[in-house]
Amino acid sequence: MMRVMVVEDEEMIRKGIVMAVDWAALDCIVVGEAANGEQALAVAEDCQPTLIITDLKMPKMDGLEMVRRLREAGSRAYVIILTAYDSFAYAQTAIRLGAVDFLLKPFHDGDLENAVLALQKRIAAQTAPQPEPLPGVKPGPKSRYVREAMVYLEQNCGSGDLSVGQAAAQLGLSEGHLSHLFKKETDMTLGAYLTRCRIQKAMALLREGKLKVYEIAEACGYRDIAYFSGTFKKITGKTPSEYQDSLSFRF
Repeated sequence: MMRVMVVEDEEMIRKGIVMAVDWAALDCIVVGEAANGEQALAVAEDCQPTLIITDLKMPKMDGLEMVRRLREAGSRAYVIILTAYDSFAYAQTAIRLGAVDFLLKPFHDGDLENAVLALQKRIAAQTAPQPEPLPGVKPGPKSRYVREAMVYLEQNCGSGDLSVGQAAAQLGLSEGHLSHLFKKETDMTLGAYLTRCRIQKAMALLREGKLKVYEIAEACGYRDIAYFSGTFKKITGKTPSEYQDSLSFRF
């Protein structure tokens, strides 16, 4: 559950945010509120918020200075800035200080809730377990784009029409840029990873023993069974039939 602190010098707006938003539905709880940045520093020390929703222009201390001091004190709270000033300079400074969103006042019903939901999705994506790497993939943490490329290839490897270009387009990157990132972080090309995804899927289907070899080839994106068998043997050291026989022998 996210611990929310609301910082706003206009009491009606501050109380409106605290009372009108269904925080429980957002898996949040309001743990503190303040009328200016100076007051907010003391409140934050007591309530330890994980999300700060703050106005920009306030008496005594503005929102940016408040966030700057919180960062210096070690706070890693997420920050959503509220402001009536459509200023690129303010936005730049807010982003440098780690603000995750920048809402212009007056904002409409649902805008703040959507900003919180978008933040929660980002957090979930960042903290989601990484896909189990296939054999041959360089160990270590992977960037978001590489993780998403791995998942996309694993989920769609049964399509014979799947290409590296499609994966790149799905992620909104150029094929060259994604290929460079993927090779750098995995020590494997996207094409090689796709092949390994297909062979891993084939091995799983062979272990199930419900399909014929040619049906498994088709289910794994191969139209040519001879090419499938050759690729399978190159990676596993056995033909599909030999692999299936070795499973039978174990039992």
